[in-house]
Amino acid sequence: MWSEFLRELCNELAFPLVFPARMPGGDMAKPLLGHRSTEGDPSVVPAAGRTIGVLGSGDFARSLAIRLVCSGFKVVVGSRNPKRKACLFPSAAEVTFQAEAVKKTDVIFVAVFREHYSTLCDLADVLAGKILVDVSNNTEINHHKESNAEYLASLFPACTVVKGFNVVSAWTLQSGARDGNKQVLICSNSQEAKRTVAEIAQIMGFTPVDMGCMSSACEIENIPLRLLPAWKIPILLALGLFLCFFTYNLVRQVIHPYIREQKNKFYKIPVEVVNTTLPCVAYVMLSLVYLPGVLAACSQLYYGTKYRRFPDWLDQWLQHRKQIGLLSFFCAALHAVYSLCLPMRRSHRYQLIETAVKQAMEKKMNIWVEEEVWRMEIYISVGIIALGLLSLLAITSLPSIANSLNWREFSFIQSTLGFIALVTSTLHTLTYGWSRAFDENQYKFYLPPTYTLTLLVPCTVILAKVAFSLPCIQHRLQRIRRGWEKGSDGKGAIFTSRSSAGHWIHS
Repeated sequence: MWSEFLRELCNELAFPLVFPARMPGGDMAKPLLGHRSTEGDPSVVPAAGRTIGVLGSGDFARSLAIRLVCSGFKVVVGSRNPKRKACLFPSAAEVTFQAEAVKKTDVIFVAVFREHYSTLCDLADVLAGKILVDVSNNTEINHHKESNAEYLASLFPACTVVKGFNVVSAWTLQSGARDGNKQVLICSNSQEAKRTVAEIAQIMGFTPVDMGCMSSACEIENIPLRLLPAWKIPILLALGLFLCFFTYNLVRQVIHPYIREQKNKFYKIPVEVVNTTLPCVAYVMLSLVYLPGVLAACSQLYYGTKYRRFPDWLDQWLQHRKQIGLLSFFCAALHAVYSLCLPMRRSHRYQLIETAVKQAMEKKMNIWVEEEVWRMEIYISVGIIALGLLSLLAITSLPSIANSLNWREFSFIQSTLGFIALVTSTLHTLTYGWSRAFDENQYKFYLPPTYTLTLLVPCTVILAKVAFSLPCIQHRLQRIRRGWEKGSDGKGAIFTSRSSAGHWIHS
């Protein structure tokens, strides 16, 4: 179970793209090409009767040949050294010279690097009229003025070039579509060529997605080179919060005792200061998941309509809530691990021995403090519940899990349970603080305890959500979201729509 969870999470991190679902009616509503059944269609050649060519003998070419053979295709591999490369391919694939391979098929996968395209120019005559599938990628985004597919098309004007399969890894090809991303992005100036390649992709177990004409090739080639595009802002936000809270805790826990009491507590930096910082980041990040929903609701109430466009910054914030929530869970999980490791530190053992010696010298037989015992018991218990709820939110945000839920189930988990997770985290923080917020000894350099600062945004969100639950406000907000607008006569059409807000929050 956990291996599937980690695999899904890695897929989400590596390729967080969302493509529109197929809807009936209209060409613009049909991006998927892979849902047409091939049974009973005389225009579709059965897999076992179709021969596919592969030019190249690298890792991707070998993985592609393996997947094509497993899918029932006859595969002919063209190589400049067929005798030496034959042992690298499955026995069912025929490995021969490039010219011979080209002559035996009409669909050819060009699995060579861009700089080696010119070596195929000698095959221009035999390649005429063929469909060339360019699977190459660059090493940098927009490395060339034109895409690799457009460059290949310029070298072979008598051929039809299709860009595709470049977003699929060699590992996915070998393991099958069940073990990786299933979408194959395709673009070409020829609808017939795209349809042919889409049918091949569908038989291989992938979902072809029509990305339009050849001008989209540059965008498709840039996709595998982008490093977590949807995660850049959330990661920078998390790092910024971590640095701010880490510096604040460093001043309070290390610098203050060093200056005021001449005590060397720099040993606390690697574990204790970090462990104090992580829950602050997790707690604030979780509240930042729900804050844009509150702001959006306030905007709708103020303007009395849901059709007014949100500001760009709020729109971007709403789109990044899923990533912010997952980073919150990540920090919370690290905090739990760090907390479990606190008693393992050598410094903690020395402090226990020192406390025991002092107790023995002072002849104290009982140092039990009932209030502190209850505080820590409640604090740990509530923290475990909060982490469990965050784990549930993180798991259900994965595409494979989210797709198995209907809208009401998904909304209940991400909205209702998410808000309960925020409230539980607030109780966890308040229990940690207890009455220490009113202890003047807790104010180092007149700076309040860190947890008091973290309560500002979450408490604002909770109070706003409570206010929105009041009947007078809730009724007005529901009417607005169903299409009512301020100033209308109330007799207009009522619209109901499934929100495209995404994950983690539905205000």
